[in-house]
Amino acid sequence: MRYALIGCGRISTNHITAALANKLEIVAVCDIDRSHMQSLLSRHQLDKDLTIQRFESYKDMIEAVKPELVSIATSSGEHASIALYCIEHGINTIIEKPMAMSLRDADAIIEASERTGALVSVCQQCRFNKAVQKARLALEQGRFGKMSHASINVYWHRDKAYYDHDAWRGTWAQDGGCLMNQCIHGADLLRWMMGTEIDTVYGVTRNHLHQYLETEDVGLAVIQFKDGTIGTLEGSGNVFRENLEETLYMFGEKGKVKLGGNSANNVEVWDFSDPRPGDEETSKLNEPAPNVYGHGHVRLFADVIDSIENHHAPYVDAHAGRSALELILAIYKSQKTGLPVKLPLDDFSTMEMRK
Repeated sequence: MRYALIGCGRISTNHITAALANKLEIVAVCDIDRSHMQSLLSRHQLDKDLTIQRFESYKDMIEAVKPELVSIATSSGEHASIALYCIEHGINTIIEKPMAMSLRDADAIIEASERTGALVSVCQQCRFNKAVQKARLALEQGRFGKMSHASINVYWHRDKAYYDHDAWRGTWAQDGGCLMNQCIHGADLLRWMMGTEIDTVYGVTRNHLHQYLETEDVGLAVIQFKDGTIGTLEGSGNVFRENLEETLYMFGEKGKVKLGGNSANNVEVWDFSDPRPGDEETSKLNEPAPNVYGHGHVRLFADVIDSIENHHAPYVDAHAGRSALELILAIYKSQKTGLPVKLPLDDFSTMEMRK
């Protein structure tokens, strides 16, 4: 399958790793800075491969190489416009999170995908963590009984050097704050596990330690689901020195689970009223990850390839991307208005936070 990458910055190495692991034919890479392309290809010992073409314009790239699959790893504010161009040209598209900066753009991506038949998946790859998959299966099997509440906590470290690396980071137009950039994976897990139907969101955000940014560096929210269950989300880039954890707690009348590690990749508590074969092994599940991104990109790419070849929706489709985006935008809107926000949202954008 002919594959091309658009955007060769920080996260792009995960996309190339996933493409290589899944034996895609890498036909091109694209970035407005040619040094980024060179650095990425060198890192993966692909810089001498002359079959991989380099482009500064993604439109020129698509016209020249006609890929079957692209992934978009540019600044977040460019995701939607690039995705729409690719989709309108009938190209299957993987979009790094967040899929867009507004619900209007997310809806446009969904509409274009459904109209053209081009498949769209969003990189909310934590769903593929082994620990997350175990918890999801237990939920689907009804082992929790009636759900009570759940919580996602993302305690990470982002210093000035991180933001200085790319001028778009920490801006409302191109990035959003820690909730949109770092915590949207956790938002996705919480909403996916507890059911996508949310009634009300109340959120508070602040910028305490990164005054050089437009956006927040800490945020908390209470989420009320339509079935009466409650969720909380807490996220920050203010943790001293280094990343601490991304932890998901799930509580039901017949069970409790805690997934921890840097990206909800380990099982730290696994306790149910109906012990089953395999529980002891699951309770010790520890999936070492090289970084906070884990191994999910490889698995997400594999799922997308299977979806294309066998004509079914991807595990993490555009609707999933929209759901996580809607939750983050609802928190932002609540901060802006000082009021609880009812879902569904018709439209909201990070740019509303500048007004």
